[in-house]
Amino acid sequence: MQQYKTIIQGRLEFGTQKSYDSVTKMFNQRLETYYKTDVFFKFEDIFNEEELSLEIPRYVGQVSEKAFRGTTSLLAYCAQFAIAGSIRGWLINEGDILHYTVMEPTGDKGAVQSFVKGRELVKVKGKEKEAISALTMAIEKYDRHAQAYERRAKVNFLMKNHHDAMRDYNKCITIDPTIPTAYYGKAKLHMMKEEWTEAIENLEESIKKSIAHQPIYWKSRKLKAECHIQLKEWDKAAFDLNLFTKRTFRDDDPNKFWQRWAFYQLGLVHLMQEQYLEAIKDLDKAQSFDDVADNISEADILTLRGEAKLKAGKNGYAKDLKDASAQGSVRAANLLKRV
Repeated sequence: MQQYKTIIQGRLEFGTQKSYDSVTKMFNQRLETYYKTDVFFKFEDIFNEEELSLEIPRYVGQVSEKAFRGTTSLLAYCAQFAIAGSIRGWLINEGDILHYTVMEPTGDKGAVQSFVKGRELVKVKGKEKEAISALTMAIEKYDRHAQAYERRAKVNFLMKNHHDAMRDYNKCITIDPTIPTAYYGKAKLHMMKEEWTEAIENLEESIKKSIAHQPIYWKSRKLKAECHIQLKEWDKAAFDLNLFTKRTFRDDDPNKFWQRWAFYQLGLVHLMQEQYLEAIKDLDKAQSFDDVADNISEADILTLRGEAKLKAGKNGYAKDLKDASAQGSVRAANLLKRV
């Protein structure tokens, strides 16, 4: 039977001893009666009675499609006993995702319903206060609702309530240190205060807690590169940007928007490393993308490429600098005066 790479990670909280006892009883019964060898987790490996939880920090292995379906089906059934949490599973064949599933509570428990309502409201512009109200209600019904804290932190961030956002992100991480978006949110708050080292520390955690098939992994790489550039840590910035620019993003992945930006920044980094020919290649690639609102202008690209060509002793630098100057680049005009 063909084996595929599978990744499963997440956590479910059951809240009460009664719910925990019910789910563990059900798990063992179904494991014995229905699934038998089609589930690759043992009871003692994933259930934590002290925390009244089911925990899979990260499982990576080679399994059959049948085993993947059996395991995720049983975990999805367990999720209906939970009051909070989420588990995600991927079945991957040579880099392509064959199956992706999210297992989380969807029952009629008050905390579950309030969280689902709040999570949906977070996505609606103008509904920030309603989102906070619903998420606060979820927390009041179950004060260890890490995901509700994380979503409320995001809304507070959007509303510029930065102190409250940091408080909620920290609370989320204290309860469940495996949620990558909490570290990502903290990093953005640190970046606003130009606390680049602290931001990098949180982005490293976001990367560790996510996988390369999730947009948050690459969003974290991008921000981490920004921080390294601010600190003039060119080698580290180049590492993240090289990974980012070599990645092929799907059309619905928000990281696809930032490809031109990433090639421009990689060109800048290579220029600072005195790798001028590499910088020219990066900037050629940046120019090949459509103009988007990524805070990089055509003049920026031409100026940097003209400078790289000049320092590399290559023809064409004057045209790039003249074109950039004509588009309003003061730096390009100054460079032209000096050559």
